[in-house]
Amino acid sequence: MLKNIFLISDADGTLLTDDKRVLDIDRAAIRELIENGGIFTIATGRGVSLARAVAEELELNFPAVIFNGAAVYDFKRERFLWRCNLPDEAKEYIKLVHKEFPWLGLEILRDDEIYVISTNRREEEHLAFATKKPVRCSYDDVPPDSWIKTLFVGEPEEIDELIKFSKENNFNNVHLVRSAPIFYEMLPYGANKGTGYKKLLEIMGLSNRYVVAAGDFMNDLEMLKQADLGVAVMNAEEIVKSSADLIVCDNNSGAISEIVEFLKKGLLQKLSLM
Repeated sequence: MLKNIFLISDADGTLLTDDKRVLDIDRAAIRELIENGGIFTIATGRGVSLARAVAEELELNFPAVIFNGAAVYDFKRERFLWRCNLPDEAKEYIKLVHKEFPWLGLEILRDDEIYVISTNRREEEHLAFATKKPVRCSYDDVPPDSWIKTLFVGEPEEIDELIKFSKENNFNNVHLVRSAPIFYEMLPYGANKGTGYKKLLEIMGLSNRYVVAAGDFMNDLEMLKQADLGVAVMNAEEIVKSSADLIVCDNNSGAISEIVEFLKKGLLQKLSLM
C-alpha cells in the first residue's frame, strides 16, 4: 500500500510543532513509510540555511523543495538540482517596498546565503533557526546575480498594508505569496510548491508515484490542489481546508502519523489508487 506513495509535507505549521520540533510519532511514521517503499520529503518556504535544520533533524535522504517551489535541493550532496531566479525588474519592486516600508524586515536569498537588509523583532526570531550566519549589509552590497527569493517580515497588519501596496503598484512578472501571517514573499513568476514538487518528481524519474501533499497556509494551496491527495492540518487556514481532500489533526498532535495511518488502512481505494 505504501510503496507507491510520495508524501511531501510543508514544514512550519504542518510537520513541525509550534516550537519547531518533529514529534516522535511523526518520525516513526515517516520511517515506516520509507521502509515500505514510500518516499517522504518536505516542501518549504525556507531557503537552504533554514531548511537544513529540518533536513538534518529528519536525516532526509531525498531532495527537498525549498524557497516555496523556486528550487529543488539535495541536502545529502549539498547542491541544487534545479532552481529559478527573480527577474531584473524585481529589484526595482524590492527597492520601492523598502523605501515605503523601511521598518519591515527584508532579506534577499541567493544560493545558500541570506542577505539581511533591514531587521525587526520578527525577523530576528525567524533568523534564529538559520544554520549559517546571515550576511547583514545594505541593499547595494548584495551580489547582483542569482536572487532566488525576497522575504518581507512584519506584524500581520503591516503585511496587510504591504499586500495592498503591491497590488496597487502592479508588480508584474513575479509571484507574490503570503507564507505566514508575518511573511510576504516575492518569487520568480510561476514558482510555487506545486510546480516545485513536479520538477522534483521529473528530476528523480518518479512520475508514476501517487502524490500526497500536506500543508497549512496559502503558499501550500497549489501543492494541495495538484496532488493526488491534498491534506490540510486542523490548524490550517480555512481556504486551505476547503481545498483539501482530507483534514487531519493539528501540527502539534501528529499530523504526519495520521496521514500514514490513513494510507495504511487502504482508504485510498476509494480514490482509485488500487
